[in-house]
Amino acid sequence: MTPFLSVLTSVLAWVGALLAVASGAVIGPARLRAACDGVRERIWDARRAVAVLCAVLLVSAVGRSSLQVVSELFGLQATALIYSLEGGFVAWVQATFATPALTAYFSWVYVYGYAFLLAFPVVAYLALPRTTTLRRVLVAYALNYGIGLALYTAVFAHGPRNVMPDMVTPLLFTNHPNVTLLASEVNVNTNVFPSLHTSLAVTVGTFAVLTRDEYPRWTPVAVWLSLSVVVATMYLGIHWLTDVVAGFALAFGSVALAYRTVDPRSDPRVPHEDPGDEPPPSEPNAGD
Repeated sequence: MTPFLSVLTSVLAWVGALLAVASGAVIGPARLRAACDGVRERIWDARRAVAVLCAVLLVSAVGRSSLQVVSELFGLQATALIYSLEGGFVAWVQATFATPALTAYFSWVYVYGYAFLLAFPVVAYLALPRTTTLRRVLVAYALNYGIGLALYTAVFAHGPRNVMPDMVTPLLFTNHPNVTLLASEVNVNTNVFPSLHTSLAVTVGTFAVLTRDEYPRWTPVAVWLSLSVVVATMYLGIHWLTDVVAGFALAFGSVALAYRTVDPRSDPRVPHEDPGDEPPPSEPNAGD
């Protein structure tokens, strides 16, 4: 097995195992059994949101290298600006907090925890009888990727590990060199502003808070993992603090737009009142 396939298999195995555990603990066996009825109909109801997300991901995959060239030639050269704003903050984070245990944890979170964090909401919200939340989270994912891709093209910048190699260690790639093979298939090292790891993780955490009545056990797990991913982006030397702040803004904006775009009244599972079905006004009593 090639190193790339080895890493991909490892990610899929971790995500599959975590999905199985979380589905039982968070969704629950009874709700999972009930969700099997009508799952095809719910997927069909969400087809437009799925199609939009797939289209954005396809554009990202096909046009990534070309858009990087456009960014380098015509984009805002922001590396020096970002460095002037925050200096050696990321280097300070590593120098102050880096330990073998934390490096192992944040490396796991950045790769495996992050993949699980994005996958589980799709399963959990698909299990709900109505598709509003599922469609909203898919639209929010698409907005994150679409706006993020536009900003990656408009802003050309290198991450702290490239700018300060003598002060910032690429801890993820140093300790897990094979991960570089997987990362290179989905990203380039100038895609730093904003941090999509941050924006997508915070998007999931925000949805978990907003839907806490449906899945109260998921909320603390999602918030913890989301914040861990945020810290990992800087601890591992991949993103600037500026990228992270922009990622928070993108996340909150994407969630707000998803809520405005997906109207609960458009959910086919929501019964619509027919004025013709309203009962006639009651006859006045004879004594009135």
